[in-house]
Amino acid sequence: MANRLEKFRVIITGVTGMVGEGVLLECLESPAVEHVLVLGRRPYGVTHPKLEECIVKDFTDLGAVEDRLKGYDACFNCAGVSSAGMSEAEYTKVAYDMVLSFAAALAKLNPKMIFTHVTGAGTDGTEKGRVMWSRVKGRTENALARLPLGEVYNFRPGLMKPTKGQRSIKTLYRVAFVLMPIAGLFFPMLTMHQVGRAMIHAVTKGYAKKVLEVADIAALAE
Repeated sequence: MANRLEKFRVIITGVTGMVGEGVLLECLESPAVEHVLVLGRRPYGVTHPKLEECIVKDFTDLGAVEDRLKGYDACFNCAGVSSAGMSEAEYTKVAYDMVLSFAAALAKLNPKMIFTHVTGAGTDGTEKGRVMWSRVKGRTENALARLPLGEVYNFRPGLMKPTKGQRSIKTLYRVAFVLMPIAGLFFPMLTMHQVGRAMIHAVTKGYAKKVLEVADIAALAE
């Protein structure tokens, strides 16, 4: 297990999406997070004393920004795309090839890094199920666990309630949000506050499991 850190520097991806933005907001409020480097294809457009942005066009080619990625203790990889309309080969390029290339590059630059990757509820760790996206995400989880990093945590959240003030919420999700109180009666639900707090605690406290389902994320957030 990696040494626990009271304070740390973190790279966050996917902040123009709901999960990444929610995690970022939690990190900016946390005294445990000293500095945040937001890595993305387009600017997030927010300033904060401990926030720095780095724009990259291709996550599989980080050579031009390698110096800016050194000296970080953790990465919260929250970037992701829907598999809708994609073939398995197309989705694999985004959800497996790109993620592994990115994580492997960080492992070379920061070999003690704690890497937290957001997959999703229903991910198939056996890599043999019938659901395409679930198999691909399971393959990614397994491959990440084999990289020479300090620790790797795979988060599998399901329904999530956005943090107040979040901007990066898709219209479809805003509609679904109206039904969340009802859905929460039948499906386990997390808040983005819990997800972000759990990621921070993965660095400062650690957790016995490396694949975290909804109940594990909620427990780690405490």
